[in-house]
Amino acid sequence: MEIIERAYDVLLIGSMLILAVLIICGIIRSVLGPKIADRIIAVNMIGTLTIILIAILSVYLGENYLVDVCLIYAMISFLAVVVLCKVYTGVYLQRKGIRADNLAIDDNLASQKGAETPEQEHKEVTP
Repeated sequence: MEIIERAYDVLLIGSMLILAVLIICGIIRSVLGPKIADRIIAVNMIGTLTIILIAILSVYLGENYLVDVCLIYAMISFLAVVVLCKVYTGVYLQRKGIRADNLAIDDNLASQKGAETPEQEHKEVTP
């Protein structure tokens, strides 16, 4: 029975070490990423790997409250990625010269079609 427990401990510690190496690789990718999208995905990967690491640590230590910490961290990580994507989308649209407010959707679609404004497009169709 003791051999099984030792093998179980070795498996858990080994998986935590592998996850730690993967988190370091994610940090390197988030710093060196050629594009901002690569950096956002790397940050998301780091958050996911951290959640898995906390869950394995919870099993290893036998502490159930760490699962609650894991769930809270998952929610915070999700919100962080959503905010990063929102900021990146705003910066991208600003660089392209496209307005990013809610009222500009029709204007942006019309400018892609070649018309100046949606009102002029409707005036041309109706006599």
